Amino acid sequence: MKTFEALRRDYHRNICSQLLGYKNNVLNIADRSNKRSQELAESILRALGHPACAAPPSGQGAGMLFENLTREYLQQTLALLAHIRPGQWSFTVSEISAFDQYEHLKDLAAVLKLQPQLQAALGDYIVRPDIVISRIPLSDGEINAPGPIFEGDCATLTALRQSNYPQARPILHASISCKWTIRSDRSQNARTEGLNLIRNRKGHTPHIAIVTAEPLPSRIASIALGTGDIDYVYHMALYELQKAVEEINDESLSDIFNLLVQGKRLRDISDLPFDLAI
Repeated sequence: MKTFEALRRDYHRNICSQLLGYKNNVLNIADRSNKRSQELAESILRALGHPACAAPPSGQGAGMLFENLTREYLQQTLALLAHIRPGQWSFTVSEISAFDQYEHLKDLAAVLKLQPQLQAALGDYIVRPDIVISRIPLSDGEINAPGPIFEGDCATLTALRQSNYPQARPILHASISCKWTIRSDRSQNARTEGLNLIRNRKGHTPHIAIVTAEPLPSRIASIALGTGDIDYVYHMALYELQKAVEEINDESLSDIFNLLVQGKRLRDISDLPFDLAI
């Protein structure tokens, strides 16, 4: 069985071999018009200790590959925490109306589709996260696995009990947005999606997180600072980014980085599985 440290190294090795590489002599997580961004990116790659990808994908392809590699990492690490957070977990790509807390949004979307004026006023309620983690409802047999602890005459409304509903839906546990870089206001969509998840739920709020490889702390701050719409931002290589910031020895970079970490807004990718186990 691999350790958390080994799986983190595997994650970085896969990112470097398949995704992180040079485009016109600039690493594809760096901003070619920002010297500090390029310096940080170069330092992160050195700290990771793996060769860069020879032919990295561009645009949407890079984003999708980042999602897939992050999803694989989370599946592997959460499996190691089964004794801490037991349950049958599903990793899918699906809109939120497929889950118990949000199934009512499917009916709302159908109504809005027939009423374009209402849709223009109210917007799109159907969020499609990059990574979705859900819990599968339990049968009465699974609930009683340790012994006859439950006769089935109570708890008739909970979504966790499969027999309560003819078509029991999975329960949304986490919604995770992946941002390979943070370059424009479009990155704020992840926070908007988080607010929709909070406001439109019927039931408990899922974990809401963002994973990024962005090297520049000021750009991370643009989506990390503030509270209420996301839990945390997770960096794919926070320790390596910290080392890069220390090497550059720029007071403004250090101040922003320390604010994010000490202010509980930025964590490492290895923290995410443990936070999902809460």
